[in-house]
Amino acid sequence: MAPGKFRPPVFAPANPFLVLHNTMGIIKKSSIEELKNRINIVDVVSPVVSLKRAGSQFKGLSPFNPEKTPSFFVSPDRNMFKCFSSGMAGDIFTFVMETERLNFQEAAESLAQRFGVPLEYEKGALPREERSLRQMLFDIHDLATAYFQEYFKSSGSEPEQVREYWTGERGFDLDLAESFQIGLAPVDGSELRRRLTDRKFTLEALAKCGLFYQRGNGDRPEAYHARFRNRLMIPIRDHQGRVVAFTARQLAITPPDDPTREAKYINSPETPVFNKGHLLFGLDRARLEAGETNPFLLVEGQLDVIRCHEQGIKTAVAPQGTAITESQLALMKRYAPTVECLLDADSAGQKAALRLLPMAVKTGLEARFLTLPKGEDPDTYLRRGGRDALESLRRESASPLQFAVRHFLPDPSSMSAERKTQALEQIFEIVRQAESEITRSEYLRSLARLTRFPEPAVLTDFDRFRRRRQRQAPNSAKPPESEPLESSRPAKLSTAVETLLSICLHDEHLGKPLSEVVDQDWLDNESTAGRLLNRVLAEFEHEEWAGTGQIDHLVETDEERHLIYSILFHKPYDETPEKLANQALKALYLEHLNAKIKKIELEIANNEEILDDGIVFLQRKIIEFRQRKSSPPQLEAI
Repeated sequence: MAPGKFRPPVFAPANPFLVLHNTMGIIKKSSIEELKNRINIVDVVSPVVSLKRAGSQFKGLSPFNPEKTPSFFVSPDRNMFKCFSSGMAGDIFTFVMETERLNFQEAAESLAQRFGVPLEYEKGALPREERSLRQMLFDIHDLATAYFQEYFKSSGSEPEQVREYWTGERGFDLDLAESFQIGLAPVDGSELRRRLTDRKFTLEALAKCGLFYQRGNGDRPEAYHARFRNRLMIPIRDHQGRVVAFTARQLAITPPDDPTREAKYINSPETPVFNKGHLLFGLDRARLEAGETNPFLLVEGQLDVIRCHEQGIKTAVAPQGTAITESQLALMKRYAPTVECLLDADSAGQKAALRLLPMAVKTGLEARFLTLPKGEDPDTYLRRGGRDALESLRRESASPLQFAVRHFLPDPSSMSAERKTQALEQIFEIVRQAESEITRSEYLRSLARLTRFPEPAVLTDFDRFRRRRQRQAPNSAKPPESEPLESSRPAKLSTAVETLLSICLHDEHLGKPLSEVVDQDWLDNESTAGRLLNRVLAEFEHEEWAGTGQIDHLVETDEERHLIYSILFHKPYDETPEKLANQALKALYLEHLNAKIKKIELEIANNEEILDDGIVFLQRKIIEFRQRKSSPPQLEAI
């Protein structure tokens, strides 16, 4: 019987993402292929990761793990990515799913909209009520932005009064309002609700978009009332430029009966598309300008960012009305290594800086602190002094350690030994967050220089402090950082099965011949490589192999994806593939025979009841298997 005869064909996709798509029966397979063929993965990744060319590929810092050495690689030729620090790998769909937390259908719809690729569905174009909720929320925010902007620019006493506020009291021009799509929410929000229901948005979408609050029976559109009334509307965009929420600024015309009347600013509540701790206002613009020599400028609020843009400072970003988060700092670090923090001189500004300090050190983002004169805020300071005023602050900027020493040890000579120790330990806690021992050493040397304390004493005290903290929280200690990867090349192939799998993927003309030689019994389906090779050979054997571009439907687990993309990303051998294949076939065949021989020998040793004839038969099988070892199956010359 020919080897491989009983290897079953792979009838159905094993990839869980594709199973989701197929069981939903929505997007046609031809549309999925159209997306893959028309969209370059570099265009998908570059808004998220700052990429640099590396030969025929691109590399950058991982979007999945904090790191200092780039281990994230993109291959435009194969239209796929591989992250060697996290193990993540895949195509355009996988990347969008992982970075935007979408399912397969949502990722496909998002890509189609972003790149203008029309989608076809199994039963014709879907009505709006059947679209994914996330996509509906994006569409609702686009329509609401246009609606608020339309009202802001319309005639009438209220819009005219608000435009006067914008140009007079705030000192912005109308072109800037146009650029940021500034709007005005009317006092009655029923018109916006009517427009959305006329476009067949579901009540669930109205309930979850953040623009309405529910009063009474949620089964009727009339139960949804506008959250924002007579407020200046500032669209909040994610890093890809999609409107996901709004900040609403109080105005003189904000109605007295509004329950939020006294709040100067109110934000959209968190929704499936808006998490305020995971995005920064202005990042969609600033990431295009920031880089190695052009740091981000972190300011307090949205209008501060707009003022910075007016003054030509285009790397300005702001958190969403809350303290900066580690996630936001990591997001900035994807695009630039440095952030300048423009701080108010008051206690709130100082506290914000102290909260930011350990997170910046932990993420490896270099921070510089620019302190405003007392009584100033970024908006008024830049409005009066312009970009030159910022340059004067930059000349007086402080590093994280300088800022910490100024705060905790303003005058060491007047402090008791106990207070000095307490202050040092607060600074040590910041230094401890650094990922690298080299970075910690640099910080400690700088600390000794700034405080004029003896360096050996500072190093000794820090070592004692760190050991004490580790004893107090042994389970919270971070695992040691993995060594930086010098290249994206995976580890050397360690088994014959991995070698044959690699040959099938890189030298596809050998796939069919190998499927005719390799017996399924030789493969261990308990191993990741064995399962994958069996499926790949089945595709070749049944003449269903569609190329590596369609490999995802053979992948079932994260371990399988990690292995197959590691092999796919770089050809891990330099030898002639036919020669390497024959070496691997021999090794695999001998391993198979040795296992059979060992099994028979154990059977003989452990079973005293075997009759003499049975023992003779088993010994002959051993001899037969040993003789077979001298003539392993090989590929014929191709």
